[in-house]
Amino acid sequence: MADHFFPEYVIEQLAGFGGVSARPMFGGVGLFKSGVMFGIIFDGELYLKVDDTNRADFQERKSEPFQYQARGRTINLSYWFVPEDIIEDASLLVIWAQKAFAIALSGRKAVASKPKARRRGLAAPPRRRR
Repeated sequence: MADHFFPEYVIEQLAGFGGVSARPMFGGVGLFKSGVMFGIIFDGELYLKVDDTNRADFQERKSEPFQYQARGRTINLSYWFVPEDIIEDASLLVIWAQKAFAIALSGRKAVASKPKARRRGLAAPPRRRR
């Protein structure tokens, strides 16, 4: 399958999940549901969001995290490679995508609940009483 058709194929396979869209990002494609990114397609390979709740599924299949090089270091993201047999089985792919979406959604909620940092040096002048 040609790489430029792969995102469309993945979206078709995820039809049972509903509401999944793909957007170009950083030379790849992000997979989104309800505005939350839960997957990445890069160089014709699918990666889904991973944490302690689903990492074993990926490790059992000898999967590895998405990696890139920056400033002489290897950076591992919390998105792991999805094996071909999972992608080809739409019902299994939907289950894996649902887990990845739940992880991405919980991470987004955790960030939103953190208190905002105070700005330094930009305090508003005191109000004058009239």
